[in-house]
Order: sequence, then C-alpha cells, then structure tokens
Amino acid sequence: MDEYDVAIIGGGPAGSTAATLLARAGRSVIVLERDKFPRFHIGESLLPFSMSTFKRLGLLEKLRAGFVEKFGGEIAEAGGEKAAKFYFKDGFEARTDRSYQVTRAEFDQMMLEHARENGAEVYEETPVSDVAFDENGCELRLNDRSIRAKYVIDASGRNAVIGTKFKLKKSYPHLKKLALFAHFEGVARASGIDATLTRMVRTLDSWFWVIPLKDDRTSIGVVLDATEFKKSKLAPEEFFERALSQQPTMRDRIGNGRRVSPVYSAADFSYRNEKLAGERWLLAGDAAGFIDPVFSSGVFLAVFSGEKAADALDEALTHAARRRRLFARYERAVNHVMDVYLRFVDCWYSGKEFIEVFLAPSAPFQVAPAVNAVLGGNIGNRFAIRWRMEFFYLIVRLQRRWTLCPRLSLKPKSSSPTPSSNAEAERATHAAGLFDSASLRSE
Repeated sequence: MDEYDVAIIGGGPAGSTAATLLARAGRSVIVLERDKFPRFHIGESLLPFSMSTFKRLGLLEKLRAGFVEKFGGEIAEAGGEKAAKFYFKDGFEARTDRSYQVTRAEFDQMMLEHARENGAEVYEETPVSDVAFDENGCELRLNDRSIRAKYVIDASGRNAVIGTKFKLKKSYPHLKKLALFAHFEGVARASGIDATLTRMVRTLDSWFWVIPLKDDRTSIGVVLDATEFKKSKLAPEEFFERALSQQPTMRDRIGNGRRVSPVYSAADFSYRNEKLAGERWLLAGDAAGFIDPVFSSGVFLAVFSGEKAADALDEALTHAARRRRLFARYERAVNHVMDVYLRFVDCWYSGKEFIEVFLAPSAPFQVAPAVNAVLGGNIGNRFAIRWRMEFFYLIVRLQRRWTLCPRLSLKPKSSSPTPSSNAEAERATHAAGLFDSASLRSE
C-alpha cells in the first residue's frame, strides 16, 4: 500500500496551496480531487492580503498573465442616490494596491497544475469514500485501492469528507441565503482602474454583485433570503431575470450586456465545522467553513487556511511532540478569520445601518481605512485595526436608534428623498462630520 506524509482531499485553492508548500518542503504529498478540472465554480474575487501567499507559492507571474487586476471595490445602494468606492491602496497598513478578478475554472486549474509542477502527486476524478484513523496515521479508501498517510488535510469543500464523517457541520439559521448568478458579455466598464472594481448594489432585502472578468466576461449575481426564492415558485433563471429587471441600478450597469451562461444557484452556504483539527487531520478551505460571499472571503480563507495547514504539518512531521500545540494554533487562527467575517456579515445583514454608515465614510481616527483594510483581507490582528473596527460597529449600533448618518430607503426612486423633518436633516448633516472621503470615495 502506498504511503505518504500528507494526503489532501480536494484540489481547490486550499488543497492546492497546501500541496505546493508541502511538496516544496520535501514532503511526500498526494492530492485526491473528486472532479475533473476545469470545472465551474463561484467566488471570483481575490483579496490583496492573499498576495503575499501567492508570492510565496510562486504564482504572481501566472496571475498577472492570466487574469484581470483588481484595485478595489464599490458599494452602492439600490435607490441610486449614493455609492462609495474604496481602493486597496488606501487601506490601513496596506501591503499592496491590487489583487485579481479570476475565472475560477481557470484559476483553480492553474493552482492544481502548479501543485503538480512542484512535486505533489495529483489525481483527478478520484473521490475518497472513507478515512480511517489509527495512532500511526490514516487510511484513505478510494474506488479501486487504499493509501496511507501520516496526516490528512480535508479540503474537499462544503460536503467535507471528515466533517461529514464526524458530524461537525454547524449552519447559521440567520444566514439562510441563496445566491443566483451567471456570466455576461458586453457589459460596459468604466475607464482606468475603476474598470476593475467589484461592484455591489444593496437593496432592502438582497444585494447584487458585478465582477469584471477577462475576455469581456462579467460575473453577476444576487443574494437573498432562501425563503423569498422558495415562495416565488419560479425557476432560478426566471427569478434571476426578474430580480435584475426590478432594479434600475442593475439594469443601467448591465446596459446592452447579454447572459452567456446558465443561471447557477447555491443555497445555505454559511456554515462552520465545530472542530477544525483532530489527532491526524486538519480541515481547510470550505471544508472548515464558509461565511457568505458578500465580502469575497471564500478564496482568501481557502488560501490562508491552506498555507497555515501546510506550515503546521511541515513542523509536526519534524517535531511530532509539538503536534497538538501546532494544531490548536492552526484551529485558533482559522476560527479567528471566520469570526472576523461572521461579525462583518452579521452587521451587513442586520439592517440598513451598515450601508448608511458605510456610505458616509469617516475620517476621524482613520476608521474608514480600517474598514477598507478588512474588506481587503486584513483580519485585524493588530490592536490599531481592532479598536477602529469596534468604533465602526458602535456607530452602526447607534445609527439604529439615532440618525447619525443620512437615512436610505434602499429602494429605487424616481426622485431624491428629503429628510422627514428639519431636525432629522440637521442631525444627518451634523453626523456627516464623523465621516469623510479620505479612503471611501462617495459619488
């Protein structure tokens, strides 16, 4: 029976990242991928804080050659009154001014091939049916054979092999969302770096994304409560087209663009596994958890956890006595990232206040650059970012009771709204002093 230092279930970004780093460290690594690449996948926007890992992997040149650079994003409200752009270069303690917009079929295949080029054994169309553990390692059962490994990284996605085996998955009932999405061609783009921005449009009960990809492709999607879709009793394609037609802001952005792919759907995508590490295993990427697509954290978490898992196992293979401490540190680090984004996502969905505050950007205490940094993948380990984010969340909470920032309806309007009273207008104008456009540019 073949034996390896590490077996990796899943060849997506988490598995490929871990495989490349472990193979480069001289470890024997096998990657077992259920599907045949390339295959369609959503999650097309990378965050700049992943760029240091891509540099370590030796992938920056391939990213530059194959994909659209991304310099920031824009968040708009569906009423068409306000939008704010943010550029990564303005983020607090920014490391880089750009990341990339990627077509996932090509991006994932590039990463998997890169792992193979760096010495990992890669097998596609090779599902793992079961994993059995003992004190010396684990046995992975495949269709026609079994292999052994000292350790296993489960990077097999939302239906994690090990997470399912041990019944570790925990969903978030308040985040029962559904995404419908497709690719378009012919969507008009702005000039300069603004042509690269991820654009989000927030409505009262949903939000849309517009992500520019290469070769005139644009990814467009909508996220809403799953119950709203079920109540409509419409097919995904019909519901998606109706949702776009009801939003003038989205119609304007699509312009003469035409859909060139089927409408895909994904539901109940926010979850976390209660344990991310065992005696001989680690969960990484979507197998560890996923916290909503709203701030493009999916690939960031995958690459982050893949890198951390590889480093933990490389050290554990040399110093077995440190394994439990290394695995506990890995679990804390990955859970911390998910905690940061879960709080951000909860704030986004809890009401209109997040976007009302966000669209009135703040200058005092560099709060706006701190929010910008988290949007770019800076997970706020430093106190300087943490306290600024606490201040942002405080303003959002206060906005629920008092009008510190101008109120927004988040509904399409034919004319601009007026404050409901002179007092409210005065409060909103005064509160605008909390926020300026140093790093979140309103327009």
